[in-house]
Amino acid sequence: MSVEIVTFGCRLNTHESEIMRNKAHEAGLTDAVVVNTCAVTAEAVRQARQTIRKLRREKPDTRIVVTGCAAQTEPATFAAMPEVDRVVGNTEKFDVAAWNETRAAFDRDAFGIDAEEKVVVNDIMAVRETALHLIEGIEGRARATVQIQNGCDHRCTFCIIPYGRGNSRSVPMGEIVTQVRKLVENGYREVVLTGVDITSYGQNLPGAPKLGALVKQILKHVPELERLRLSSIDSVEADADLLDALASESRLMPHLHLSLQAGDDMILKRMKRRHLRDDAIRFCDRVRRLRPDIVFGADIIAGFPTETEAMFARSLDIVDECSLTHLHVFPFSPRPGTPAARMPQLARDVVKDRARRLREKGEAALRRHLESEIGHVRAVLVENEEIGRTAQFTPVRVAGRAPSGHILDVSIAGHDGRHLIAA
Repeated sequence: MSVEIVTFGCRLNTHESEIMRNKAHEAGLTDAVVVNTCAVTAEAVRQARQTIRKLRREKPDTRIVVTGCAAQTEPATFAAMPEVDRVVGNTEKFDVAAWNETRAAFDRDAFGIDAEEKVVVNDIMAVRETALHLIEGIEGRARATVQIQNGCDHRCTFCIIPYGRGNSRSVPMGEIVTQVRKLVENGYREVVLTGVDITSYGQNLPGAPKLGALVKQILKHVPELERLRLSSIDSVEADADLLDALASESRLMPHLHLSLQAGDDMILKRMKRRHLRDDAIRFCDRVRRLRPDIVFGADIIAGFPTETEAMFARSLDIVDECSLTHLHVFPFSPRPGTPAARMPQLARDVVKDRARRLREKGEAALRRHLESEIGHVRAVLVENEEIGRTAQFTPVRVAGRAPSGHILDVSIAGHDGRHLIAA
């Protein structure tokens, strides 16, 4: 058996799983499952642990390697699991030497019961650079991702991710353009720029280029690229070139996913966010004037410590005020080691109820968007035999019209509450 990768969490993790697959193959590792974990919530960690136990029951003779953000922030937790054979950190997972060492250790069966021997995790905060790891594409994916940046310099009070990813560091622009060109040559028609905090792109590079400059260089130097998409952005860091590209470049997709997190100013301050409610509303209004077909998604946390019902109501209201369409709702999850975990917590039933209400608000907003699409013709990138995505990232049922990776012009005949339906 070759190496199997099980991926949790964000688009960046999906990209990095493909890199790890290549590194493990290069090291000659076989008969192993690599679990690439997420640490964003306690639930994400719980799901990873549950999956590891299930994998051990189903594959009793297979080695299990755990890596990713949860492995970086909680190595002892996973090393203590008898099902786990190796814990590899977020830097080490890109190092073929670490995979060579892992293979050699498996060959000599050296771990025994000592959990410390399992752990290959170093200080992520000491990492100062991010190398571009060239990949041919992502197995089973219609679109390709390119990691342009890693880490985060901000310290939002709820967030554990900087301790799993380290400080912000960016990939040089020329290397990114080369990777995008290679992916297009390999047949990908859409590329997604991804990272932990992509609007901080370039701060550690000579001349401190910004994300907008990178977007323009990609579109200029890879004219064959049909669709360029951004992953989640922090609107307060969006630069003038990025806004200009949205207004003038049709190949830059009209979809932005915003890291909003809340709609109440006091909660935003307690989260240590860098924007206020009105900043988010003004940003969405400005971008919509520049690009009328734009669709916004957003991350919003329900039940943050000290959140009153009135504060929560402002998070509900911002869905309408920013005309959000694709909502990612997170019930607040206290992460040990973060300031928010030490704040006065809300009752879990209150947190869950607010998350439910926020999801219902998001579902209603999505239905309105779906209704507005009926009768239009949309260019759809086919993901599999059933589903494709419009430029606005709205899912469409295409019923086997073309192979994965093709772009179709389809007429929208209806929707089922979650997907558009092609005529």
